[in-house]
Amino acid sequence: MARPKWLAAVLTVLGTVAATVLMTAGPAQAAPAFQLPFPCGQTWNGDSDNSSAHQSWEIDFNRGGTATADLGDTVVAAAAGTVVIASHQGETNGYGNLVKLDHGGGYTSYYAHLNNIAVKVGETVNRGQAIGAVGNTSKSGNNISPHLHFEIRLGTSYPSNIQKAVFNGSTFGYPNANVTSNNCATSYDPVDICGASYRVVDSVRLGTAGTVNLLWDGGASSNCVVTLKMSSVGTATATSAYLEPSGSTRTTDSGNFTQYAGPVKRAAPSCIKWGGSAGGVAYNSPSEHC
Repeated sequence: MARPKWLAAVLTVLGTVAATVLMTAGPAQAAPAFQLPFPCGQTWNGDSDNSSAHQSWEIDFNRGGTATADLGDTVVAAAAGTVVIASHQGETNGYGNLVKLDHGGGYTSYYAHLNNIAVKVGETVNRGQAIGAVGNTSKSGNNISPHLHFEIRLGTSYPSNIQKAVFNGSTFGYPNANVTSNNCATSYDPVDICGASYRVVDSVRLGTAGTVNLLWDGGASSNCVVTLKMSSVGTATATSAYLEPSGSTRTTDSGNFTQYAGPVKRAAPSCIKWGGSAGGVAYNSPSEHC
């Protein structure tokens, strides 16, 4: 028996709507390939004890044997993304100095209590790029033990949007585990190159070729610049790093290097210009960090 015209019309409309929904919804985006937020080869202890200080799958990381051992240790991006927060959170929450990265597809990562912030809002960062240093900043000052508070989130419905952390393809061993970093785009920590008294205070991406990093030793009033390669690692290619204190000459380390250029160290209690290059991409700062 033939369908009534009105039923045929309704079925046509419903089919069009269903097709539109299917075309616009699209598949869910897979999670980024997160790595541990620390330089290659470092082993850290993560704790997520679900106490009142923790919501769902957040992790606090330490590796030192004393209360202040981790202060100033380098923190790197767990996945490539865009910086959407890079500031102290004031009385908003207990995060203190916070970097938040947007990885696309609704995924974000949080790096809290930082001592130093090395990136700016709007910058894109490579996985493994230095974004700050472990600290003890909070809502009320520097009144907590140094550690990195780390979160991966999907969506906006806090705290249910906090996800189980997956590093190098393996879910973190909740509630407590030791984890070794495979965040190995570069095998070097800028602090290891410049010296333990230095802290990363600025970091700029050189496309996919690498990063140029500025470090500061407050006790010696000294800056250090190192350019880390993140592609063609192990092959000698043109790479450079430089420092130019205000009113002084420029010091440059430039050549065909397999891993990095630098360290370039200069006493610089006043403003500086700094930068470097890798893979044909260069960064040249204005006069800053006065």
